[in-house]
Amino acid sequence: MSASPNRPLVGILWMVASGLMFVATTATVKHIGDRLPAPQMSFLRYLMGLVFVLPGLLTLIRKPPSGQMLKLYSARGVAHAMGVMCWFYAMTQITITEVTAMNYMTPIYVTIGAALFFGERLAVRRIAAITFAFIGALIILRPGFRELSPGHLSMIVAALMLGASYLIAKRLTDDASPGAIVAAMSITVTIVLFPLALAVWVPPTWTEIGWLFLVAVFATSGHYAMTMSFAAAPLTVSQPATFLQLLWATILGAVVFSEPLDPWVILGGLVIFVSVCFITWREHVLRIQAKTPPATTD
Repeated sequence: MSASPNRPLVGILWMVASGLMFVATTATVKHIGDRLPAPQMSFLRYLMGLVFVLPGLLTLIRKPPSGQMLKLYSARGVAHAMGVMCWFYAMTQITITEVTAMNYMTPIYVTIGAALFFGERLAVRRIAAITFAFIGALIILRPGFRELSPGHLSMIVAALMLGASYLIAKRLTDDASPGAIVAAMSITVTIVLFPLALAVWVPPTWTEIGWLFLVAVFATSGHYAMTMSFAAAPLTVSQPATFLQLLWATILGAVVFSEPLDPWVILGGLVIFVSVCFITWREHVLRIQAKTPPATTD
């Protein structure tokens, strides 16, 4: 399905649905609590999620990846596994609002990584947007004004590792289908997390297994809805809807988990979000300019 700027409402609705699924993922992990170690919860989530990537797995079997592709798949598996594990741990230590707001930094890290490793140009306006995003992160963390918990540090690492994972995925899209990329990620992440989960294994209850399967359902549905949004409308149309995640996370944290409202976290998340939207808009403008043929004179 190709992107169509004539379906903006459809794109926005799919992005709203994606945000709801990701907030539901976060809330479910929060509900499970910290009885199970983060590596084990991450492993069980991806192990049960393998059922959703069977079509992509068949693609990998029919067309085995080259040695270079295997290296990229493996590198992404390690980065994504570390990111997910840190995310699960952060969810048990800090508020849903903080996790959601700090997660907005991932696209910023992707932009920086694309410049460092793929040679993409960082214009002055992009640099300014990145600077404002880091200011937003400082507003959330407020180092020197409050004690930073292991959960905050873990979420910083999670955003960095997930950013690295998305960068590798961007490279993989040159040679592999989206289904194969997602399947390879799910398999490699499960393999990487297995020994880490085994080292700290705590026998899970059937209830915990059920909740973790629900996490896999919500997360997979969220990624599917996001993909449908990308196919229906440009990012510049659908990206603003992602800020609703922070609103929902704040309401959910306060109402369901009795988490205190922190206006500094909301302000910092808004600053990061605006920076991400600006970068997305600039990339859209640059793509249009690249496709527009130069004017000629007779």
